[in-house]
Amino acid sequence: MCLDPLLMRLFGRPQGLLGRLGGHIMAHTKMSFTPQVIDLLEIQPGDRVLEVGFGPGVAIERLAVSTPTGWIAGIDSSREMVEQVQARNAKAIAEGRIDLRLGAVERLPFEDYSVNKVLSINSLQVWPDALAGLKEICRVMKMGGKMALGFTAQSGQPRTGLSEQVTSAGFSRLRLIEMEQGFCLLAIR
Repeated sequence: MCLDPLLMRLFGRPQGLLGRLGGHIMAHTKMSFTPQVIDLLEIQPGDRVLEVGFGPGVAIERLAVSTPTGWIAGIDSSREMVEQVQARNAKAIAEGRIDLRLGAVERLPFEDYSVNKVLSINSLQVWPDALAGLKEICRVMKMGGKMALGFTAQSGQPRTGLSEQVTSAGFSRLRLIEMEQGFCLLAIR
């Protein structure tokens, strides 16, 4: 998918002042969609959760509250987004409950089988290599773990071919859920 360079700097891979602005916009526009995607994962208090492409950190913040004895990790390719999320979640980071990384989904800096839930919202469509990213997610997930890929209507993510890509990365028991503001693909490792 080819996004306009300005939109990429605002929302796809936020950079600089435009990226910081894009982060604030995303935080408000995904406010009601994000909890719906999180709910589909059926998060338990002690879960180990990874968010890929966490953007402004709306989900990270919510997960920190809902998993008081768990561990939340996140990776994003935007330095601006990492800084926003660090500021938003400073206490939980200091407590060691949140681990945020700057990096790419194609090279996740986490151990094999280290998480049991993964989510990504409006992110996959801007990954340089979606299949490689999905395979990396599969690598870090425990067997039986659940992944939720959520997309708002504005994401531009087509439904066509998505299930095949997720299946070829090693996931099974896929379920496409239509939502008022978009859709979510659930899959099991």
